[in-house]
Amino acid sequence: MEAAQIRNEVVAKAEQAREAARLLASLPTRVKDKALLAMADALEERQQFVLQANAADVRRAQDKGLGAAFVDRLLLSEKRIAEMAAGLRDVAALPDPVGEVVAGWRRPNGLEIRQVRVPLGVIGIIYESRPNVTVDAAGLCLKAGNAVLLRGGSEAIESNTALVRVIAQAAGRAGVPEGAIRLIETTDRAAAEAMMRLNEYVDVLIPRGGAGLIQAVVATATVPVIETGVGVCHVFVDESADLDMAEAIVVNAKCQRPGVCNAMETLLVHKALAAEFLPRVVQSLISQGVEIRACERTRRRLHDLEVAEATEDDWRAEYLALVLAVRLVDDLDQAVEHIAAYGSGHSEAIVTRDFDNARTFCDRVDAAAVYVNASTRFTDGGQFGLGAEIGISTQKLHARGPMGLRDLTSTKFVIFGDGQLRS
Repeated sequence: MEAAQIRNEVVAKAEQAREAARLLASLPTRVKDKALLAMADALEERQQFVLQANAADVRRAQDKGLGAAFVDRLLLSEKRIAEMAAGLRDVAALPDPVGEVVAGWRRPNGLEIRQVRVPLGVIGIIYESRPNVTVDAAGLCLKAGNAVLLRGGSEAIESNTALVRVIAQAAGRAGVPEGAIRLIETTDRAAAEAMMRLNEYVDVLIPRGGAGLIQAVVATATVPVIETGVGVCHVFVDESADLDMAEAIVVNAKCQRPGVCNAMETLLVHKALAAEFLPRVVQSLISQGVEIRACERTRRRLHDLEVAEATEDDWRAEYLALVLAVRLVDDLDQAVEHIAAYGSGHSEAIVTRDFDNARTFCDRVDAAAVYVNASTRFTDGGQFGLGAEIGISTQKLHARGPMGLRDLTSTKFVIFGDGQLRS
């Protein structure tokens, strides 16, 4: 298909989404919730249809020799479909942010001014081969009154096509306008590039995936982009730390689920703990299957353990695997400087019993989430009590941290008067 044809296809679906967004903005909560519940039911009722499509994607990925971790992210099962359905029901149970009065006041001239939450409009999601994102994004966007334009990875095209067919049909039967959930089925890269420049139809883009995808979208898009996900997260163990607590936090932050953006990728240890704590925690990590890449000072302390030498690239790496960079630092200042140089603004933690050090760390570290004596693994909408999330923003506009329903809205001012004129 030629580039002009691809762009025409993308524009046609974006136009449909824009028309739907105008109707969605005033759709009653009861209709949106009915649709979400219908989408959940349809997923369960038609799971064999979805699983057959997914099996084709999985076979193709295996034939290409793609790794086990990639195939696992791609794979759907009855359990995973049930989890997606449960997620839609959870979103239906959340409060509707649309129409919420953020603030209100009366001016001396009698004008009543209210700031009210409204949908963003059309949200474009560009993501890699995680079919669950298709359903999660559609459900969250719908509840917040937005139309969604989805462009998933080519490796999951059969799965995504089947999922959108199921949930869009269910939503339509429940009263959601046609075009509210649209998938770009063309896998050519030109389709994604066209989508990134549709300012007249798409209000915001949210890329979901690795650093390469996010950087490509930011570099190419003229549509506003919310950056999500890249997590070069650190845990700094201060000299005053409770060592049992520190060991438990470090192991959890790295090993509980290493392939996610809020897992720790670099461990910073105060030099005063080099003799007692460092060998202990590294041995504990190695016993969990973690490969250690360490600075020279750390390696000298661990000469009897198998520890590779860290390179400059290791300090910047988001491994998403059981690999960890380790560095001894002289003090809190050096830990903060290291995080400033190499962190991605996602999640950072200090383990300490010194209140002043905890406060200094929180004040000086620039990240979406900063922890004192807790694992970075908690950076998650559900864990924060925010409900489902569409991603974790690592920028400062328009949202930061776990992005829930409210972050998929903007605001407008509604002003009531009784004939006031400006003089």
